[in-house]
Amino acid sequence: MDAPDTRLKIAEPLGAPTRRTHARFIVIALLFLHTVNTYMDRAVISSAVPHMQSDLGIGDQMMGYVLGVFAVGYALFQIPAGSLADRLGPRRVLTAVVLFWSAFTMLTGMVRGAVSLLFIRFFFGVGEAGAFPGATSALYKWVPAHERGIAQGFFHSGARVGAAISLLLMPLLIDAIGWRLTFAANGVAGIVWVTAWWLWFRDDPARHWRVGAAEREYIERGLVQDTTPSARLPFGQIVTSGNMLLAMFQYIASNITNFISFSWLQPYLIRQYGDSAKYYAPIALVFAMLAHWTAGALVTFLHSRGYPVASRRLPAAAGFAISVAGLLLTTQMTDAGPLVFVLCFSVAAFGAEMTISPSWAFCMDIGGGKSGAVSGAMNMLGNLGAAFSAIIFPYFVAHVTLPYFAEATGTANSFFVFAAGMNALGMLAWLFMNPRRKLEAISPRQVRLRLILFIAIAVLLVGGAVIYTNFFMKKG
Repeated sequence: MDAPDTRLKIAEPLGAPTRRTHARFIVIALLFLHTVNTYMDRAVISSAVPHMQSDLGIGDQMMGYVLGVFAVGYALFQIPAGSLADRLGPRRVLTAVVLFWSAFTMLTGMVRGAVSLLFIRFFFGVGEAGAFPGATSALYKWVPAHERGIAQGFFHSGARVGAAISLLLMPLLIDAIGWRLTFAANGVAGIVWVTAWWLWFRDDPARHWRVGAAEREYIERGLVQDTTPSARLPFGQIVTSGNMLLAMFQYIASNITNFISFSWLQPYLIRQYGDSAKYYAPIALVFAMLAHWTAGALVTFLHSRGYPVASRRLPAAAGFAISVAGLLLTTQMTDAGPLVFVLCFSVAAFGAEMTISPSWAFCMDIGGGKSGAVSGAMNMLGNLGAAFSAIIFPYFVAHVTLPYFAEATGTANSFFVFAAGMNALGMLAWLFMNPRRKLEAISPRQVRLRLILFIAIAVLLVGGAVIYTNFFMKKG
């Protein structure tokens, strides 16, 4: 057998004579449906809240606990779930966690009281903690570095599609079959996805019957030649490195803006413009979906042209810059009507969502075979940004004024200025993030100490913020 030609490029140009199969695209499509299912299961309870409270006799405070306990389980089990996916393989782990949370989705429709509902929603959050780290571990094994941008962009856009579908479909489904059967239907959808995943996916592309020799070589060459120096280091050193700390900070910054689309935007529109304005809220999710596709394509294009660092840095920095501009523009549109206001905020959401694909691709770059755990760490801290956003948004509306931007209380303009400042810092962080940066090895004892300190601080911050947001923050 002839020796392989080492002169081959990492990314073969389009139209290359070597014919490849495209089984990896089916993996990406399956994971897109996975995120749609994840967010539909997560969002269905929002539509069911009034019916559940009426049937079960649950007050607003207890329902706040029920909604919040999911976030506690979800945030705290990100790293363990990602680590399991890296060690046991995403085929088994994603199968297990989706079956797990699908069972608890169906059990939600069977509850008879508040206490059982609390336990069920906590374990539902524990199961969903494995959704994104497990999928990232799968993408790392199947997708070369130069295609990770478009893969992550398409994969993550499923979350916005799932959220938009839930806003439109779940109320209709509840009216048609009741809230209990609606939870059962969502759980069954998860089982259908698990069946397809287990039958089709394999952890090693080389063992898949649909992967031809050319595609197998293409994937393996992309993984080996694009391995970064840090990917060979212990998890504890990677996750506490300067690169990763900056990645987690900028992910917190982006989530401060992104979370508004899922949480406060609709009620804020109703408060400011009346009940009919709530129908404009999904526009921001459509912009978010388009942002994932745009950023993913840009990441892939730049990497294929030989710019591995810029392929992550440029789309993310540009996204943050667009978000800053959109947020500041939104502050000037309070009196322009709900549609104009939402369109301006959607520009900001578009920019902030552009940072997601390069962020997760960056984790895959520096995490290597530990991508699940590394991305889980970033997502865990990202939940801090989401929880922080939920805490401070109503406070800014009620109490914070700023010259020129928010001269009186009652609008979210002061919050938008704050979010713009955080996004500007996120853009600055990307200027110092480099997946190709070489790290010096440290002793195992130093690794353990750094990891213990990191986990302790992360758990305190995320757990404290989520618990305070949902259990102690005064609503309304």
